[in-house]
Amino acid sequence: MLALVLVFSFVFVILLTGATTFIVQQRSLQLNRVENARALQIAEAGLEYYKWFLAHYPNDVQNGTGAPGPYVMDYKDPEGGIIGKYSLDISGVSQCGQIEYVDITSTGWTLAEPGVTRTVYGRYSRPTVADYSYIINSNVWAGPDRKIYGPYHSNGGIRMDGTNYAEVTSAQTSWLCTPSFACNPSQNVDGVFGSGPNSSLWKFPSSNIDFEGITLDLVQIKSLAQSSGLYFPQISGASPRRGYHLVFQADGTVDVYRVTKSRRIWSYDGEDGWARRYEIITRENFLGSYTVPATCSVIFVEDKVWVEGVVEGKITVASADVINPVYTTDVILNGSLTYAHSDGTDGLVLLAQNNIRIPLLSPDNMKLNGIFIAQQGDFGRNYYTKTGQRDVPRVYDSYVFRNSLDIVGTIVSNGRVGTKWYCGDTEKYCSGYANRTNTYDAALADAPPPFTPTVSPDYRFVMWSEEN
Repeated sequence: MLALVLVFSFVFVILLTGATTFIVQQRSLQLNRVENARALQIAEAGLEYYKWFLAHYPNDVQNGTGAPGPYVMDYKDPEGGIIGKYSLDISGVSQCGQIEYVDITSTGWTLAEPGVTRTVYGRYSRPTVADYSYIINSNVWAGPDRKIYGPYHSNGGIRMDGTNYAEVTSAQTSWLCTPSFACNPSQNVDGVFGSGPNSSLWKFPSSNIDFEGITLDLVQIKSLAQSSGLYFPQISGASPRRGYHLVFQADGTVDVYRVTKSRRIWSYDGEDGWARRYEIITRENFLGSYTVPATCSVIFVEDKVWVEGVVEGKITVASADVINPVYTTDVILNGSLTYAHSDGTDGLVLLAQNNIRIPLLSPDNMKLNGIFIAQQGDFGRNYYTKTGQRDVPRVYDSYVFRNSLDIVGTIVSNGRVGTKWYCGDTEKYCSGYANRTNTYDAALADAPPPFTPTVSPDYRFVMWSEEN
């Protein structure tokens, strides 16, 4: 009996010890999970604290101390007791002496388990036009060949016959579709309508985007370019036949030419009708190769400008005449605009005070990377014809029809956008690019070039992630 009692007692002790150890381990694991969750909440509280701080002190990235971080701060419960801490690492990305966005890394832990930490990262800035593939301040028609990747918004009505892979939003409940939008006779239609296949992504009416509010302050950009960037004064005497020609190079420089003569070509614009417009450069003088300053990557041209090349770094180019109130400048996309790298380190904002035009002598397969803003005019390629009294010179006949246009980035246009034209009662393709693809640039949405126009005055976290 004694032997049996000893054996069973030994077995009981082993079982009891194992059960006790399991219970203690489970409790410890449960407590660790609780403290781990609390550490994450404390880390997020650190982000929210600095969001509040920046709302009161927008350009202060040193937590009011005047000294570099990290900054360790107490986290208190509702009764005022300290239950944990968070540590903040803060860095502001600035251009021309002005903060563009703020990166915040917050690490949190509890006093109960200081060895259990969680770290979160957030980028704090105002949302910009780079969040969209298109923002248009007019009625617009996306043809059946169009493929659009990224949010598409118009303050006017939208005819969507193309294929959209993101939301299409119109600020209109309904609008009058006229023959210029292939409605014959004219008729009232929904804010967004058409034969596009993804109508489940169409939304109307949506909030109007304040177009005046999203355009850049040209006087401010000019001042910054004069003091810290690159500035080129007016040379044309407000003549559309002259201006500047910028050719970006993959090494971060830009070759600048003075255009002294250009050729006029007949073309039709949906807003201004038929006219002979200066767009083909026939004579220019090389001014020099300029390095775009890394600390203020802004170029201001107080004249008409032709642009092309390979962009390295994140650069903003503005073409405007802020001296002469009558003359507004255009930008001519003289060739493809691409980036030197595909990792998100390059970006371009191209602002025209009036129109941004793809000219007659454009590449057959054209690639455009950037954010293109036609402040008072529109973005597009005019209608050209090979017949009639307003035909193009015979040597240029082959340029009337182009093959493909691939745009990666954002188009902001005050007027209607058009890069392909249809003619006649049968709406036959008669000028422009046969195949067109638009994709918004997610990398620019997260980290846009300097002074990219915003779509809201409110700051927010445009990026959030948990760090390992």
